[in-house]
Amino acid sequence: MTTAVEKTTATAGDRLAPGTPLLEVRDLHVEFKTRDGVAKAVNGVNYSVAAGETLAVLGESGSGKSVTAQTIMGILDMPPGRITSGEIMFRGQDMLKMSNEERRRIRGRKIAMIFQDALSSLNPVLTVGYQLGEMFRVHQGASKKEAKAKAIELMDRVRIPAAKERVGDYPHQFSGGMRQRIMIAMALALEPDLIIADEPTTALDVTVQAQVMDLLAELQAEYHMGLILITHDLGVVADVADKIAVMYAGRIVETAPVHELYARPAHPYTEGLLRSIPRLDQKGEELYAIKGLPPNLYKVPAGCAFNPRCDAATDLCRTEVPALHQVTDREGAELAGRKSACHLWKETLHG
Repeated sequence: MTTAVEKTTATAGDRLAPGTPLLEVRDLHVEFKTRDGVAKAVNGVNYSVAAGETLAVLGESGSGKSVTAQTIMGILDMPPGRITSGEIMFRGQDMLKMSNEERRRIRGRKIAMIFQDALSSLNPVLTVGYQLGEMFRVHQGASKKEAKAKAIELMDRVRIPAAKERVGDYPHQFSGGMRQRIMIAMALALEPDLIIADEPTTALDVTVQAQVMDLLAELQAEYHMGLILITHDLGVVADVADKIAVMYAGRIVETAPVHELYARPAHPYTEGLLRSIPRLDQKGEELYAIKGLPPNLYKVPAGCAFNPRCDAATDLCRTEVPALHQVTDREGAELAGRKSACHLWKETLHG
């Protein structure tokens, strides 16, 4: 007889082959109506992630990256949030046209999310073992014994030492890095097709950040999941992402394979983010910072939203919103996966 624990792997057979489109966000628009006006948080976002692929979504606070993720998960507060248009295609079906019950069935089982603040995301009065096991009790009908066994297995999988002894501990008894591993374990519990990790290394020291990112990359490869990493820090994703989408003022302003973006950015905002990463070969030098502040989403600047902070901005940049252009090399040949929403992308890319 098949046990409830064994059933958790039953969905592995219908997992998409690596490279197959898994999630596609198409022309998504999200706004918030408040007493101060309408904040356009997401303005025509398009991105996709395939099975077995890692997409990093980068940008400062307020760029719209987390709002997009919450919309995908179906956890956006509505109101004040409102989806005005767009599609979110998961395995070929538009999630925005699904009923709440249909989306609940997908959430956790097919798409899971890792939140940035593990301590506030975990229930402080329940043991971590109980919280991990709850996934199997609720979704798979597991017994208490089976759920506990699976919880220990998951804790072992994310390399929490002495998992069998610590399964009865409470969240506050773990370090920040260990709590984040527990959040990863919860996301992995039902072996979803896609995991969204929203700032998964916030408030962790550099060494622990690297350990958490390495663990995510290893698990993503093992389970052939799609992985979306949301972060403001280009340095965090350098070794784990396949491609990057850079967001600013609710729009995608650049997309590129990860190593190409680091080598030759095609947007001044991306260039500024790269310059702001501390480097070991620049000891004693003042750290670069992009001038000014992110735009007020209630009153986004005319033209390119980045123009008030861009040293290269022209009159065209101040009046006309740039489309997301296909990027080419010096001879005019298209560079695969590379786009830039900048009127001056050629000057930025080719110098």
